[in-house]
Amino acid sequence: MSTRLKLGKAEPAGYKAIIDFDKYLQTTRLTATHKDLIKIRASQINGCAYCIDLHAKEARQAGESEQRIYALTAWRDTPFFTPEERAILALTEEITLISNHVSDKTYNEAAALFDEQYIGQIIMAAIVINAWNRIGIATAMSPAAS
Repeated sequence: MSTRLKLGKAEPAGYKAIIDFDKYLQTTRLTATHKDLIKIRASQINGCAYCIDLHAKEARQAGESEQRIYALTAWRDTPFFTPEERAILALTEEITLISNHVSDKTYNEAAALFDEQYIGQIIMAAIVINAWNRIGIATAMSPAAS
C-alpha cells in the first residue's frame, strides 16, 4: 500500500491546524499515560495501522507495559487498568463510535472521577486522535517495518 498524498503539502493550512490542535494537548493536565491510552484505543477502533504503531511505540518508550498495550482491545476483561483509566477508555470508545452517542452512564462515570476541565481535555484528546486516524486512513499511511 502506498501513501496517496502528503496532506501537509496538499493542504498545508488545514494540516497545520490539526498539528496546532495536537500541540494544545501538551498544555493540558492529561497525564502521558492517559493520552497514550486514548491514542492507542481510538486508533485500534478506527483501524489506523500507522497510528497504532506510532502510539504503541511512544507508550512503550514512556514506560507503558507490553501487557497493558496488548490488552487494550479487551480492557474490560482485565484487571490491568485503574477506574480512572477505565472511564477514559469507555469515553474514548463512545466518542470514537459517536453514531452510538456518549451514554449518560459513561459520562457520569467519568464525571465522578474527574473535574469538568479534565473531562473536556479527554474529549479534546479523543477528537484529535480521531482526526489523525482519518488523515492516516484517507491518505493510506502505513507504518514502516521494524
